[in-house]
Amino acid sequence: MSEYHSAQYYKNLKKGQVLCQLCPQSCRLSEGSTGLCQVRKNIQGELYSLNYGQITSLAVDPIEKKPLYHFYPGSEVLSLGSWGCNLSCVYCQNWQISQQQSNFNYYSPQSIIKFAQQRQLKFIAYTYSEPIVFYEYMLETAKLAQQNGIKNILISNGLINQEPLKELVPYLAAANIDLKSFRASTYQKYFKGDLVTIKDTIAYLAEKVELEISALLVSDLNTDMLEVTKMVNWLSKIDEEIPLHLNRYFPAYQLKNPATKIEFLRKAYQVAKERLKNVYLGNAIVAGTADTYCSFCSKKLISRHSYQIESLLQDNCCPDCAKIIYGRFKANN
Repeated sequence: MSEYHSAQYYKNLKKGQVLCQLCPQSCRLSEGSTGLCQVRKNIQGELYSLNYGQITSLAVDPIEKKPLYHFYPGSEVLSLGSWGCNLSCVYCQNWQISQQQSNFNYYSPQSIIKFAQQRQLKFIAYTYSEPIVFYEYMLETAKLAQQNGIKNILISNGLINQEPLKELVPYLAAANIDLKSFRASTYQKYFKGDLVTIKDTIAYLAEKVELEISALLVSDLNTDMLEVTKMVNWLSKIDEEIPLHLNRYFPAYQLKNPATKIEFLRKAYQVAKERLKNVYLGNAIVAGTADTYCSFCSKKLISRHSYQIESLLQDNCCPDCAKIIYGRFKANN
C-alpha cells in the first residue's frame, strides 16, 4: 500500500508549482503544499492524492438515508467515505472527517467490491465527506463495481469541473446533489463555493443519471421564500420530476442559528409542490411529506416510516392511472 497516489486533473506550472483542475477552487500549489481540500498535495512538482483508500466510514445503509427516494426504494447500499472536502461549510454535519484528517482503515477498490459481494449488495454510495476529493479512488472503484454488476451512487456537493465529471458519469447510476443556496454570495461567504458550477453539475447529471436534489434550509441564511421560489423554478425548467428534499437544519459545527421552524418548512414544501412533482421534507416529521404520490392522479404510491417503506407501485407505474413514475423501482415492491 502506497502512502500517496498519483492525482488526475492538474497542470504543471513554472518553478515546480502545480494547478489543480479537479474543481473550481483551482488551487495553485507550491512544493509541499496542499489544496483547500487538504488531500491533494504537490510533491516534487507532481500532484498526489493523500486519501486514496483511506476509508473513514463504511456502513450498510437503507438507500432512503442518502437520501434517494426514487432509486430502488427499500434497498440496502454500501456507503463509504474518506476525509477532506473542497468546501468549508460553517454548519458542516461531518466536520470531523471533512475538515480534518480522521481515523481510517485502508480498503483497496477490489476489497470494497468483495465486501459488497459478500453481503449481496447491489449498490455502492460514495458519500459522508465529499467524494469529489477522493476522485481517483472513487473512479477506480466505480469502474470495478460496474464490471461486477454493482450500481454506483454519488452523494456530493457538486463542486467539480466538467471534464472530470464527464469521465466519472458513465460509471454512475444515480446521484444526490446538495444545493446549499440559490445565491452566489451565500455560497461564497458561508461555503467558499461557486453556485454556477453546482448548477452546471446538476444540469449535466439530470441528463445522464437518476438525480435527486437536497437543500438544507438554514434559518436566517437561506430561508427567504423568494430564494426558495427561484430555486424550484430553475429546477422545474430542467425537469419538473426531479425529486427535491427540503431538509430541516439544526445547529452544527460553527453555526449556531436556531433550528429551522416547522412552519417555514411547510410553506417551502407547498411552494415547491407548485412547480415540482416530487417534493419531500427531511429531518422533520410532517405527515405525508415523506410519501410518494402519483403526480397525475395523486394516489399515494409509497408510504415511508423512518426508513421502512410500503409500495403500491407496479413496475415503474401507478396502479390506478398507469402513469410512469420518475426513477427506478423494483417491480411489485
